[in-house]
Amino acid sequence: MRFSTTSALLGLPLLAVADVPEYQAQFENYLGQAQSYLGKFASKIPHPNKYDPVAAAEAKAGSLNMDILALNTWKDTLYGPVKPESTTPEEWWVLITGGNKTCFGHCGKIEAAFNETAGKWAITPGAPHTALLNCEDQPVLCSAWSAPVGAIWIFEMLPEPAPINIWTKRLNMTTATSDDIVTLQKEGYKSSAKLHDGFFHPFNGVLAKNGVATPVGYILWFFNLLPSWAFMILVSLFSRTMMSNRMNQVDGNRGGPRPAAAGQAVPR
Repeated sequence: MRFSTTSALLGLPLLAVADVPEYQAQFENYLGQAQSYLGKFASKIPHPNKYDPVAAAEAKAGSLNMDILALNTWKDTLYGPVKPESTTPEEWWVLITGGNKTCFGHCGKIEAAFNETAGKWAITPGAPHTALLNCEDQPVLCSAWSAPVGAIWIFEMLPEPAPINIWTKRLNMTTATSDDIVTLQKEGYKSSAKLHDGFFHPFNGVLAKNGVATPVGYILWFFNLLPSWAFMILVSLFSRTMMSNRMNQVDGNRGGPRPAAAGQAVPR
């Protein structure tokens, strides 16, 4: 944030008053109120990386044997069961889910169906690994992946630096059942799922290869927090700045002396 010289000069009397004993209590009261308002504003900003390691450990150790993906640990989690010499992919099925803000309360059914499926696969040898990505708790990670809620992402994990195939499948939030997910896995998901090869691919995408996926995720998350009117103000300021710079360049180009016309004497 930039402060003008005028603002700084106007603030000098406040600093002087703060040193006067009879005004010190009043100044501290105003300062406390300002800090309180700031705290209330900060409390309304959602946490970009909400992760409960205890709950995650319980989910992993419980009957579901399910992992919870987070911004700082998702890659280690997915590479965890991959052996260095392996040529057969380790299959991960990740449900992209959310809460009331990101899923409008409609993810409960598919999350229950996925949990039931994870319980079945936990006692089935050779079954896929399962994990959950909650976009309510991990908005930056979901933004970095451009991952929509209500979808299953199927990761075919190989040792680094091999490219990773990801298949995505949208689920019907009102009718999807555990049997549907099990059938999808048994009959082969590649016939109905879509191969992810986009810009936001967590491993093969341009952002991931250049190491900027997480910063871009933070930027997208921040813009999602802005109300529409604030975004329009930013766009307006940016466009006006660009137009002003362009006009200054045009005026600068016109500022030089013009060449004399043919047959006209050059002024001395």
